[in-house]
Amino acid sequence: MQLNTFSRRLTMDTMATRYQNCLKRYVTALRNEKPDCVPIRPFVAEFTARYCGFTCQQVTHDYRIAFDAVCQTVKDFDWDAVVPNMVYVWTGLAQSLGLKYYGIPGIELDPNTGFQYKEPPEDQAFMKEDEYDELIADPTGFLYEKWLPRVSTEVVEPGKPAKVRTYQALVKTAMAMYDYFYAFGPQIERLKNECGTVSAIAGIFKAPLDIIADKLRGYIGLTMDLLIQPDKVLKACEALMPHLHHVAKTTADPNKLVPIGFWMHRGCTPFVTREQFHKFYWPTLKPIIEELWRERQQVLFYAEGNWDDHLESFAELPEKSIVFHIDRSSPEKVQKILGEKFCISGGLPNAILAVGTPKEVREQCKKLIKLLAKDGGYIMDASAIIQNDAKVENIQAFTEATREYGIYNGMGWSGIDNVLNSEQTVQSTDGLHIQKPSWLSCYPPAGVCVPWEEKRKEIPQIKGDELLVEQIWNGIEAHGYTFIWQMLLSF
Repeated sequence: MQLNTFSRRLTMDTMATRYQNCLKRYVTALRNEKPDCVPIRPFVAEFTARYCGFTCQQVTHDYRIAFDAVCQTVKDFDWDAVVPNMVYVWTGLAQSLGLKYYGIPGIELDPNTGFQYKEPPEDQAFMKEDEYDELIADPTGFLYEKWLPRVSTEVVEPGKPAKVRTYQALVKTAMAMYDYFYAFGPQIERLKNECGTVSAIAGIFKAPLDIIADKLRGYIGLTMDLLIQPDKVLKACEALMPHLHHVAKTTADPNKLVPIGFWMHRGCTPFVTREQFHKFYWPTLKPIIEELWRERQQVLFYAEGNWDDHLESFAELPEKSIVFHIDRSSPEKVQKILGEKFCISGGLPNAILAVGTPKEVREQCKKLIKLLAKDGGYIMDASAIIQNDAKVENIQAFTEATREYGIYNGMGWSGIDNVLNSEQTVQSTDGLHIQKPSWLSCYPPAGVCVPWEEKRKEIPQIKGDELLVEQIWNGIEAHGYTFIWQMLLSF
């Protein structure tokens, strides 16, 4: 079933004007100001497959089909911003490396089921309970030597006979990663030029404790470690901090307009206790967010689950530094505690989109807008990523209701005069001497695998420009660093 309710038969000039209006509307709300109306930013994933007549296998295993599905869906709906591909894991790449923690549509799963994470049993965790010291000493080296061989069917551990397929898998997966990442630039331009729609986020970030729970020790292993060896867990979180900051910073929007995506998983109650949150999760998360904001990068807290117990902690962050996305948190509590300082998004239950009626969707949208959008700083979205169980007619009702109820009484724009000028949206720190936080210092440094200091010792003599050799070495090293950390965070 396809709708054609929002015609895109527009001239290039009109499309450019529409894009600028959407961008201004979206960024104004992100900065907790009042635009002309509530922006719509649905994180549509497998829904695009259902809407465009594709299977989950098609949009997950071939990102080009996923890109087409996003553009076709956006052309038919009046949305301000979307993610260029919310079916973010390209399972073709995952299969090339033989990643063990994915259930892939059309292979292990039914073609119309979205991809699934498979957490290993406790005794098969990808990091062993006695390996914290190795992770702490050199996180990048640990990922290559221990983690990668354990999560891959193609890569063997050091010391074991390497097969030709190991080398082939590493080469083709690295090239596939760059193929995928570089394809996002043209996709963002398609959204802009063909749809007049903004790319909603840029970059990726995860909390140190979530990384240990998601990809290293597993949830059960982590909960045991928090009780048995808490000091090791804390030191490991601290060791991950500079690297997670580096990935977030280097993948963020260079124009510093749209936020970095931060996917929050297991740092809330009941996954961890309040005491564990304050001892492990928050002390190793808060400094990174503050540093990113000092660098003028906003972070979207995509708070999956219920984070009501921790809202007061988030309120400690600098004004406008984050966007808080509501999944199962109480909208009333979020508005009361965070609404004055930060933009809020989401809150529309996915269950209503899946099994409710258009009337129920409209009523819920109206309720959320009345509660959260009164003074601006609200972005309409579902509570969680929209998959293929959402009904088309409910998505249409969600869109129409937001446009109907989300108008700010004809008052027009308010707040900052030039919201698209990042120099005016975040307090400038140019010219100020700011000491580098101690947690950012690590060796090997974030951004490389083998530091130049080590490589230089292997070169007997450099007769020419040594600085040039160092610069090129560090630039190429960054590729190897990016590969392993993106495998950890994005795939």
